[in-house]
Amino acid sequence: MATKKYFSYLRESTDMIKFEHTVFALPFAFLAALAAARGLPPARTLLWIVAAMVGARTAAMTFNRLVDEDVDAQNPRTAMRALPAGRLPRWAAWLMLGLGTLLFGVAAGALGPLCWKLSPLALLIILGYSLCKRFTSLAHLVLGLSLAGAPLGAWIAITNRIEPPAWVLAGGVLCWTAGFDILYALQDQEFDRRAGLRSVPARLGTTWSLWLSRTLHLAALALWGLFNLQVGSHLFPWLAWLVVAGILAKEQWLVRGGGLDNINQAFFTMNSLVGLVLFSGHFIEWLLVRFSGVA
Repeated sequence: MATKKYFSYLRESTDMIKFEHTVFALPFAFLAALAAARGLPPARTLLWIVAAMVGARTAAMTFNRLVDEDVDAQNPRTAMRALPAGRLPRWAAWLMLGLGTLLFGVAAGALGPLCWKLSPLALLIILGYSLCKRFTSLAHLVLGLSLAGAPLGAWIAITNRIEPPAWVLAGGVLCWTAGFDILYALQDQEFDRRAGLRSVPARLGTTWSLWLSRTLHLAALALWGLFNLQVGSHLFPWLAWLVVAGILAKEQWLVRGGGLDNINQAFFTMNSLVGLVLFSGHFIEWLLVRFSGVA
């Protein structure tokens, strides 16, 4: 019985942190590594990048669930999450937080001196995001900054410095993330107002939130286009960029007028494709150059 109970805790823990959503940021880390190395990075480095990403996201999401347990319990949309529903004890969540932080720290140390030196700042940002909604409507941008650390960290892991394309790629990730997080927050704007929580929808309302989200997504596309120019991209990265533009346009179309019937498709399905598509375009170009000399 004890073994079954602990397996249940493990299942609830992985479900709590939505482990599968690592796909949002991981492709951007791979894209940054590919661009920084101007080719395929060493397998060891890629494995440590994956470890750092898994550790960071595990720590960030677990901390978010811990500090928001009381808020989640009051919100009908989130009341059945593992912690407020009592399916997972707090000690198990704190253990998950500790293991994620430890994995991130070990991986950062393995990726080089600059990654190690910057790891406390990265942790401050990704954990601090969970507290932002209590005092600022800019929490969406802080979440964007958290995910933007993925390409920045990967670039540093390859070169031990930050170069202009890394900033541009990360800026696109920041704008894209903030844009889709504003859309997701539309679900809770009335609850946030009642609970005294800050968000763009709670402060600006639906119409202005939609326009701000669209503006951020346009900015993301502009920055990713600039990234393509900076790294000398040819056909396939630009085709990928066009596909991503279509994905973001469809995402905005699905929630036009503030309709939330398709919010899960817009938030999860559409956004899970963005990084994968952009990385695939650059990876295909690298393969062509590597094996045929054609770009």
